[in-house]
Amino acid sequence: MTKFLLAVHVIAAIVAIGPVTVAASMFPPTARKALAAPDDAQALATTRLLHRICRVYATVGVVVPVFGFATASTMGVLGDTWLLVSIALTALAAVVLAALVLPRQSAVLEGAGHRAATVQLAMFTGIFNLLWATVTILMIIRPGSTTGA
Repeated sequence: MTKFLLAVHVIAAIVAIGPVTVAASMFPPTARKALAAPDDAQALATTRLLHRICRVYATVGVVVPVFGFATASTMGVLGDTWLLVSIALTALAAVVLAALVLPRQSAVLEGAGHRAATVQLAMFTGIFNLLWATVTILMIIRPGSTTGA
């Protein structure tokens, strides 16, 4: 059962979190392009699509920690420091996405955006991506691992 849960957890992370990190990273430069050329329907459509990808996959991404907790429980590592740090960083990444990235994307799409707003959005997106990269590294090198890595 542990291998199944771990496989679902890893696949969910790739399928759900990967698109958010890519789409969120693409949003600021695409939004700048759309703001620079307000008559460019394609740039606006692309910006809206990237925001929709971020919203939908952020929602789908909830399954990642659900299966992560299930996996950790079956492995008996729920109290391990590396996992607790990963959980905290995952929660922080979720807060950054929900409170800083998605609302600012919405504001840009609603016309409240300007170049400075997209620069700040890019910074928050970078923080979100850095948090996920850190969690990924912790999951791979986890202290006390029996993989020998």
